Order: sequence, then structure tokens, then C-alpha cells
Amino acid sequence: MSSTRSANSSLMNLVGLCFGIAFGAVLAASNLHEYDTIHSMLRLDDFEVFWFMASAIAVSAPMLWWLERRRHVTPLGGPLELSRSKPERHHYQGGALFGIGWAIAGTCPAPALVMVSSGAFLGLVAIVGIFLGLHLRERQQVDALTSGDGEHRVASATA
Repeated sequence: MSSTRSANSSLMNLVGLCFGIAFGAVLAASNLHEYDTIHSMLRLDDFEVFWFMASAIAVSAPMLWWLERRRHVTPLGGPLELSRSKPERHHYQGGALFGIGWAIAGTCPAPALVMVSSGAFLGLVAIVGIFLGLHLRERQQVDALTSGDGEHRVASATA
């Protein structure tokens, strides 16, 4: 049984890698890893990125709604259950911090990886910043004796 679980895990990792590569290719083909593309969007000079994001939402939102209603079982064996929460202060703070970082760096996590893979090594600065932010968030969670994804807080076992 352990070998079956290991084979499934390896297959899931391979599928995830393939989807990640395909996603990176789409980002690169759309020039979303280019600093100028992002800044044109943020200055409201070019709306192509907004249309790109809107099309992703227009496809994924109905599909996720449909899969959840059909009680789709995820590849990990659990039911697809989307979390819903009302916006709280930490959502606005996180969104503002993300937006500031996006405006300064001209990139966000996935395009930063595409930047580096295309030879724009300044993307490494953004990646370091991303990991620094994750580290600071982890420290904050440890200090507060909580864990979770920001939406589902659980008291830590050491509390």
C-alpha cells in the first residue's frame, strides 16, 4: 500500500510540474513576466492584463462552482469545498502589501519565476522578497500561536 501511495504522490508531482510549466509558458507568451507590461497595466495605459485576469475568472469561477455542486472528489481524495469568508482587516492589509510589492517589483510570485527562467535575474530579488515575506508571516503565526492559511486558523499544538 505504501508503494501505491508513493506512486500516486510521484504522479501528482509530475502532473503538478507539467501544469506549472504550462502555466509559466502562458505567462511568458502573454509577456506577464515583463516589467513594462505590468507597469503599463498599473498606470492604466494598457488593459490587456486586466482582460487576461478577467478571462481566467470567467472560466474558473463557473467551473469551480459546477465542480463543487457536483461534489467533485479532488485528486487527493477529498471533496472540493471552496472556502468563503467576509473581507476582514487582514485581507485589506495583505492586498495592499501585495499591491505595493507588485507595483515596485513589477512582478508577483509566478511571473518572478518566469523572469528568472527567461534570463531576467532581477527576478531573483523579487523571489528573495517573496520568501522574506513568507518567513515574516510564519514568525507572526508562531508568535500568535496559530497556524493555517490565513482563512482557517487553528491553535497550535504547543499552546
